[in-house]
Formats: sequence, C-alpha cells, structure tokens
Amino acid sequence: MKNIIITGTSRGIGFELVKVFAEAGHSVLALSRNSDPVTALGLSKVTAFDFDIANEAEMKRLSAHLKRNMDRVDVLINNAGLLVHKPFSETTSADFMKCYSVNVFGLVALTKTVLPFMEKDSHIVNISSMGGIQGSTKFPGLSAYSSSKGAVITLTELLAEEYKETGPSFNALALGAVQTEMLEEVFPGYKAPLSAVEMAEYIVDFALGGNKFYNGKVLQVSSSTP
Repeated sequence: MKNIIITGTSRGIGFELVKVFAEAGHSVLALSRNSDPVTALGLSKVTAFDFDIANEAEMKRLSAHLKRNMDRVDVLINNAGLLVHKPFSETTSADFMKCYSVNVFGLVALTKTVLPFMEKDSHIVNISSMGGIQGSTKFPGLSAYSSSKGAVITLTELLAEEYKETGPSFNALALGAVQTEMLEEVFPGYKAPLSAVEMAEYIVDFALGGNKFYNGKVLQVSSSTP
C-alpha cells in the first residue's frame, strides 16, 4: 500500500484518480477547494478536506496533518489547475496572476510542504498540458493557462536535477485534450479522444512505476493535436 496525495480532486481527472488509487488499495489524501464529491464516495482509505492550493497559510495545516497521519508520502500528483479562456488583448494581469497562483505558485508551495515526507524512491508527478510544450499546436485564448503549464515543465526539469541524489523523482505529464467538465466549460461541444477515467488509469500506472524509468522528463500524453 502506498500513501498518495492528489490535488484538484473535486471533479475530472483528479476525482477519477482518487477512485482508481483507492480501488487498488492505496491510501489517498484528496485536496481540493470542495471536498464534498470525494467525501460522498465513502471510500475507507480516502481522506478529503477542503484545501485552497493558492493559500499558503493552509500549508501549515497540511504539514500538521501529514505529521499526524502519514509517516511518508510515496506519490504526490500536482493535478490542480485553473484555466482562464480569453483573447490575449482581454487577459488582464489579474487573470495571469490568478492562473499562476494555482498552476505554478500553489504547486511550488505544496511541493515544498510535502517534500520533507518523501524519500528517495518517492515520485512527484506534475500534470502539465500539451499547450505548455514548445512546438505543439495551441488553443487560442489560453495565453495565461498554457504559459503557466510551460513553467511547470521547466520547474519539473530543474527540481529533478536538484534532487537527483536524494530523491524524490520529478516528472511531468503533458496531457492532450481530455473530456472533462473544465474542457466542456471552455470549449462547449468539443469532443476529446480520451475520457477522464482513461487518463486517470494511465496516470496511476505512471505515478506508481514511472520513476523507475524516468526522472526530469516530460511525457507527451496525447493521441491528438493538440
């Protein structure tokens, strides 16, 4: 049994990740601004509480919880994400800050908080996007979101190098379009080639074993362009 932490678990891929890990017998800490959907599942090995990744004050509460309840963390999946969809000319500095506060600064703060509980063979998986990959086809209107996901990729590479002697391993998955509530809200009617369940199953396998083969790598997980 592994101890798993997942952010952004109220819906979409994060929600499905909780179920797949729990069904496989692992202990899961699910963090999102709305814990009700996960709590309603009634899974015995899952703990969920309301958590705003953009609020650094909440990191102390998380650290205290880990000290009481987890002797180690085997996997951290930084899945929480915020998407702003506007033409660049209408995207304000506040929009950029809002997006980066979750996708980059929140990820940084959470990773710093969890690192002391991880060991050399632990694995941090950062969920990025094909929009953050240089040379890939881009959705218009996602200047804040896609650029923040590009920052996540570079950060992953840097941290893998910095922690290569002591661990944990750091890898990023640049996801293509997945049929989630977020995608439907931003691009109504768009049909993605993969469901949230299918992507969650892939991420679970990678999170549990991918660090045996990869460190500091960015894997493009997309059957379409973008």
